[in-house]
Amino acid sequence: MECLPLYSKISLPQYSPCKFNNTLLSSTSLFSRFININNIQSYTLFRTKRKSLALVASNGSGGCEFNGLTAPLASTTEAGRLLSGIILQNDREGFYASVENELINLDCLRNDAILRSVVHVGSDEAVLHRRISELRKLECRKAVEDVMYMFIVYKFSEIGVHLVPKLSNCMYNGRLEIWPRRDWELESIHSVEVLDMVKEIGWEEELNVKDKWPLNQVQKLQIRHVYAASVLYGYFLKSASLRYHLEQKLGKSTPTNLLFSRAWQFKQKSIPLERGGDTGSTSVRPVSLIEGKKQHNLRSYITSLDSEIKLMCTKPKFKEAKSVIEKHCSALFGDESDEEVSTSFASLKRFVLEAVAFGSFLWDAEDYVREFYRLEEN
Repeated sequence: MECLPLYSKISLPQYSPCKFNNTLLSSTSLFSRFININNIQSYTLFRTKRKSLALVASNGSGGCEFNGLTAPLASTTEAGRLLSGIILQNDREGFYASVENELINLDCLRNDAILRSVVHVGSDEAVLHRRISELRKLECRKAVEDVMYMFIVYKFSEIGVHLVPKLSNCMYNGRLEIWPRRDWELESIHSVEVLDMVKEIGWEEELNVKDKWPLNQVQKLQIRHVYAASVLYGYFLKSASLRYHLEQKLGKSTPTNLLFSRAWQFKQKSIPLERGGDTGSTSVRPVSLIEGKKQHNLRSYITSLDSEIKLMCTKPKFKEAKSVIEKHCSALFGDESDEEVSTSFASLKRFVLEAVAFGSFLWDAEDYVREFYRLEEN
């Protein structure tokens, strides 16, 4: 459990405030210290209505059984709808090729929009063209967010898991049940070390769940908050574990010059080397984030990270990714956040495991998309 105090140093990104009940505010669990609940502003909960994509769900007394493309957030752009159709066809090669093509096209469209604004600077129609440019850039951003979301949905489909649909489709007489659970599949994406830390989140205390068998009365607002924080924790674990394994490799053999691929550009601390006399160039040598300390496992590595690095690992690197989290949580939980539902331990566990996996896949989506499209720094 020694790795968990890092929770107190990580907070959710600053979004519009949302009220929490006294039970949630007074919780002293490790998980509440992770999400720094007394100092955060919760995710903006969008109020727009969206249709679900090809939803096949049954909310009978046996719980919410679903299959097909059940993602709660429907694509609003042509790029997103195209990819959702390919997901239903289970065409792996076609999916990644289509993602690449869509991103390249969107990058060209955005660059054209920027060029339009620049070319007409100083002209009589400068204001008009600047406005057109802004609208096109906004359209491109919405499309890229749809692409990122469909990328995440596809990653879930690769392990045989469908995202939980809108909660309104899983309610029956005030009872919320999720079926099938798919716990094994959701846990299978993590290494043994990461999975151990996922199991120690402490969401049971956060939601005041004391027994695994009877039904529990929980507010949807509480579930939503735990879900959003779990997304960030999954994102954090993916980022931190990649840092750890990179430093392990660098510790064995560190060249004086190392060119990182974009997948490994984590804003590493660096020390400038001497400037070459002939070329005038400056080389940069990567240095461990925890210099002078050898960490024998991921847990001790994470514990040793300072608060600034922990926060950097938790915060989505790009605004598009932050928006994806906001929209997904809003679509999943809807507007009736203060409603109290009756649900089981197993269903709540499914929410947490799905959220952690969502955060991990979000990191993958960022890394893949930025190879073809310049995302906006968060």
